[in-house]
Amino acid sequence: MTSIDAITLEVSDLAAAERFYAKAFGLGSRLRLREAQEPTTGFRGYTLSLTVSQPADVDALIGSAVDAGATVLKPAAKSMWGYGGVVQAPDGAIWKVATSAKKDTGPATGRIDSIVLLIGATDVGASRKCYLDQGFTVAKSFGRMYVEFASAGDVKLGLYRRRALAKDAGVAPEGSGSHRIVVNGAAQFTDPDGFAWAGSGQAGGQFGA
Repeated sequence: MTSIDAITLEVSDLAAAERFYAKAFGLGSRLRLREAQEPTTGFRGYTLSLTVSQPADVDALIGSAVDAGATVLKPAAKSMWGYGGVVQAPDGAIWKVATSAKKDTGPATGRIDSIVLLIGATDVGASRKCYLDQGFTVAKSFGRMYVEFASAGDVKLGLYRRRALAKDAGVAPEGSGSHRIVVNGAAQFTDPDGFAWAGSGQAGGQFGA
């Protein structure tokens, strides 16, 4: 089964980004950082989600991110699907922290169950075909609106319509320039929306927090 080994974020200030992610989330080897000055404006076309087991963990992680310098895009709140909120890191990456649970079963543990990379696809059908051609398997699909792929690793992949994803993140859908992200996996290719995939050791230095 095709899987994602890690996510590499391109940041303007490497030292500052390392400090932020160490304090905010502590994702260890699942997150890598490399310094880059590629221009970008507006929405970068993706979000990263941290799924946790209960609302207390959502509040704890969003709180630590804000303390580290993140900006709240959507305050944590209950919804039909559970509980969650959205923040933007100082480097510009958008992070959603969410749980399907609506009630706590104990104190916050800080444990992150999985990371989900959601790509805002211009054409979900075309992007789906690209990933199927690369060996991915569909785990869940809602027509041309949303696709979730099966994954053997800690980082999962999904496709969502770009406008819908931007709305979910609380930002305008317009944006241009570099995505400022590289996906590390077994394959090396570029998808229809310009998201680059590289081999596990081809996207710069590893950051463990």
